[in-house]
Amino acid sequence: MSKKNSLARRKRQHDFELRKEQQQREKKEKKLQAKKNKMKVDGSEKKKKGGRKFQVGKKKVKTKLTALAKAKSRTGDGD
Repeated sequence: MSKKNSLARRKRQHDFELRKEQQQREKKEKKLQAKKNKMKVDGSEKKKKGGRKFQVGKKKVKTKLTALAKAKSRTGDGD
């Protein structure tokens, strides 16, 4: 083989490898972008359960009514 021929072959091989690396890089970026978009969609659809427990300034108090208080509330004459 002549020197010219081997140089041309090395150049072609080098260009091929560069293109292949570029394609792989683009493919990885597309996958990553798709993954990010999927995560965004999934995260926005998620609803919080029990979010009212920790609201500032509002307190939920459960009280147990006595038998007398229950009877009063049922009959409707509070006083």
